[in-house]
Amino acid sequence: MEISTPSYIFDIDKLVNRVKFIKETLGDIKISYAMKANPFLVEDLIDVVDSFEVCSPGEYQICKALNVPKDKIVLSGVFKEEEDIKAIVSECKDKPIYTIESLNQLNLLDDVAKLNNIILNVYVRVSSGNQFGVDEETIKRIISNRNIYSLHILGLQSYTGTQKKMEAIDKELNHLYDFTKLLEDSFSITFEHFEYGPGLRVNYFESEPIIDDKEQLTYLKNMLSKFKDKQIQLEMGRFIAASCGEYHTKIVDTKITNDISYCIIDGGINHLNYYGQTMAMKAPFIIQERDSGNVAHWTICGSLCTVADVIIRNYPLYDAKIGDKLVFLNTGAYSITEGIYLFLSRDMPKVYKRKDNNLTLVRDTIHSYKINMKGEK
Repeated sequence: MEISTPSYIFDIDKLVNRVKFIKETLGDIKISYAMKANPFLVEDLIDVVDSFEVCSPGEYQICKALNVPKDKIVLSGVFKEEEDIKAIVSECKDKPIYTIESLNQLNLLDDVAKLNNIILNVYVRVSSGNQFGVDEETIKRIISNRNIYSLHILGLQSYTGTQKKMEAIDKELNHLYDFTKLLEDSFSITFEHFEYGPGLRVNYFESEPIIDDKEQLTYLKNMLSKFKDKQIQLEMGRFIAASCGEYHTKIVDTKITNDISYCIIDGGINHLNYYGQTMAMKAPFIIQERDSGNVAHWTICGSLCTVADVIIRNYPLYDAKIGDKLVFLNTGAYSITEGIYLFLSRDMPKVYKRKDNNLTLVRDTIHSYKINMKGEK
């Protein structure tokens, strides 16, 4: 199949093998896929991961359309609207796990549980000093008053960021363990679960030291051993999905301006979003269709009318010519959902899946100008 550009390709065999590798390394630890990283992969992970982190009504609708088992849903999110929660609880009852990120969410979930005459299973999210979760003093009040709510508190949930070093994770887990023990001892409660987002690092740029994934996972497993009396669930998105994705684009123009060689591609920052890329000074992993010839350094820019649309400066390419294809690796997470797709009404890329060496188009080009104009009456 001829792959037109711009487009994403997600390698499903690589994805599934990635999850198997993670689970084999971690042992009994459960894996939750944060579907915000790439919702196109949910269907292929239903029988592979233990649960899905669902953070919006739209993500819930995707799970519903794909028949994700209700007991595989962890309904999270900093904003839970009353009508959405009423509808989801009406459909799913007590099968999902619901998260509490504020006292208002606590009261909402309690009201809806009582309305349906059921007990909802919940996690209380620990804040890391931002808008997510609740602070430790508030958690103490929630735990001390737990008997008045129609909620079963399974345990704590913590997610503080991504691309973290092991030293930071170690410090974080030690604190969370001490806080968990304090709650259990002070309020005579035993938490059954502990959900944690480790934010393990992924290699995105050529200049970075190569990360040993097995070493990261093994170290994490040892750090989590202190929680051995609980069912541990790790929420992962980037670490699961990044390596299965490719972004295909092609050079559509070349020029030299003030002694700088520019090549323009038919994609750009509206399609590519690498974590930590600042001022386009880090080189992502790129495969050029032509693999020999004279090398020259090019500044690769996208097709948006903004000076911000620079992918990488001074990147070596072989005899770069119009029509040459460039493949950006490790784009399986976030690029497909975080790109500024509607800017300048550029088309949204095709999406392909590769499985058993077969390529299938799963979403055709979307003309975003239709979204950026007055709708039909």
